[in-house]
Amino acid sequence: MKRVCIYPKDVSLLTGKSLRHAQKILQDLKVALKKSKNQFITIEEFAIYSGIDKATVEKSCA
Repeated sequence: MKRVCIYPKDVSLLTGKSLRHAQKILQDLKVALKKSKNQFITIEEFAIYSGIDKATVEKSCA
């Protein structure tokens, strides 16, 4: 089974940003999507938000 959620470490590896900056990116995305603190961000949501191709994001999260 493939992973569906994306985590700060994945974002950090994809973007080359620090782990703290990756956490801030996901936090901002949660606000933009009106998600609560305990909800997860999916790979698809991150791909749309960041403009990075979904296949590229999935490949790096594997």
